[in-house]
Amino acid sequence: MSEKTADSPPALQPSGEAPEGYIDIEYVVEPNYAGWRLERYLGEKIRRLSHTRIQGIIQRGLLCEQRLKPSTLVYPGLTFSLRRRVTDEPETPTELPVVFQDDWLLVLDKPAGLPIHPTARYQTGTLVSLLRERFGESFAEPAHRLDRETSGLVVCGRTTESCRVLGRLFLSRDVHKEYLAICEGHPPQDTFVVDAPIAEGTELIRIAVRIDPAEGKESRTRFQVLQRFTRDGEPFALLRCYPETGRQHQIRIHLHEVGFPLVGDKMYGPDPGYFDRFSKHCLEPEAWVRLRLPRHALHAAHISFPHPGTRELVTFDAPLPTDLIDFIAGKPVAMRPGSAASAA
Repeated sequence: MSEKTADSPPALQPSGEAPEGYIDIEYVVEPNYAGWRLERYLGEKIRRLSHTRIQGIIQRGLLCEQRLKPSTLVYPGLTFSLRRRVTDEPETPTELPVVFQDDWLLVLDKPAGLPIHPTARYQTGTLVSLLRERFGESFAEPAHRLDRETSGLVVCGRTTESCRVLGRLFLSRDVHKEYLAICEGHPPQDTFVVDAPIAEGTELIRIAVRIDPAEGKESRTRFQVLQRFTRDGEPFALLRCYPETGRQHQIRIHLHEVGFPLVGDKMYGPDPGYFDRFSKHCLEPEAWVRLRLPRHALHAAHISFPHPGTRELVTFDAPLPTDLIDFIAGKPVAMRPGSAASAA
């Protein structure tokens, strides 16, 4: 007889509504994940959870019309739900500016603080949820991801074929991306390159990455200093970042590696313990002062790639958001721990 655990949801009935105190979070597998194991797919969507937790959730908390196992190979359109306890969900931005739209593509300028996919902490306040709420169930699916605190361009596919083509493009090096970042300090050179292999996981944070020459994957970023400035007597710089590879947290860890961390970065900033304490809602006031911004100062500003329908090169830009412009201008910063902007 199996033992019921704290993660076990009540009475999983695929055709019924979630009981009081629970919510069903729906997932629809996108074309670019075809052939992935279910456990790998969920690991990509819910990165904070360990492999063991993901397997347990699949076994005890997954609702689907067919039986799914961790090893099940997913296919486009496969729909299932995870039943989770309702928790107090942090407020997230509700605006979703459209940069471009045609029959194949939807390009958005994502605000900082808005997660792309549902997670254990964010169930309804996500970019995917806003898309479905405003445009319909199958209007568009994000072709890549940005960290919750990162603002800027997100490309979505509007057809199955578009999602499939975009998935291949983003896995290749046929997509050109540029980011704007504000870092601590004044880099001495106007241009510099960080070539440092990145591996997943650190001793303190499972979802963080580390520089590891032995186990890391090739990772290279070019940087250009656009502006050096001071604020409250401290040096900062506005950078344009050109990632030549597409590793998780690449720009953030590369700037940390050379001693110019992103302003506001709780994971790779001045104290490696900030992220853990923030996640537990006990980050001290002194830390917020040291972070200087309620979110890390990274913005996806430019992207170009072959259009999935016409194959012609398309280019999109998103201007630097107001909070980062104000920081450069020396204007007061509203530090609101626990607000939408400060969600890690």
